Amino acid sequence: MPHNYNDLIQVFNQTFLTTFNTELLLGGDEPIYLPADNEHQHHRIIFARGYFASALHEIAHWCIAGPKRRLLEDYGYWYEPDGRTEEVQAEFEKVEINPQAVEWILSASCGFRFQVSCDNLSGNCEPDRIGFTNKVREQVLLYLAQGMPERAKTLSDALREHYQIAPLQPADFRESQRVEWCE
Repeated sequence: MPHNYNDLIQVFNQTFLTTFNTELLLGGDEPIYLPADNEHQHHRIIFARGYFASALHEIAHWCIAGPKRRLLEDYGYWYEPDGRTEEVQAEFEKVEINPQAVEWILSASCGFRFQVSCDNLSGNCEPDRIGFTNKVREQVLLYLAQGMPERAKTLSDALREHYQIAPLQPADFRESQRVEWCE
C-alpha cells in the first residue's frame, strides 16, 4: 500500500485544523512543534523531509501533549541530542513509551510498518531495542484495552477509514512485527 505524506497531511488537517487550530506541515531537516503566534494563526506540527514516519511520530507527541504543553515550542520538553549516556538514554526511553505507542497505533491505522526510534546513533551505550519495544508494545495493548488518548483515537479512526483498515486488535501488534532498528 502506498503511503504518501500528502494523504496524512490532508487527513490530519481535515480532522484537527478547525477543532484544535492545528495543522500538519512538511518541513526541512528537523521536526518541530510551534504554537500559533502573531505571524501564524495555527499551531504547527512540522515533520522532517517528507518522511511519513516522521509525521506520525510528531503527531503522536501532539496527541499526548496536554493543553498547556501545546502552547509551548516543542511542548516544552527537554531533548538531549544523539550521543546520550546509558542513564540519559534510559530517561529518554521512559518518556518516549507513550508517544511511540501512539505512533505504533497510528502506523497500524495506516497499514504502515512501525519501528521504535531509540534516536541514539552515536551514544556511549547500545540501546536495549528489544526491551524498549516490549515496553512500547505493552503500552499499545493497554491503550487498546483501556482506551487511548482522545485525539489519537480520533485520528486512528480517520486514518483507518482513509486506508480502509479494520478496527485494531491486539493481534495487529504481534511479536513478529517487533523487528526494530534504532535510528
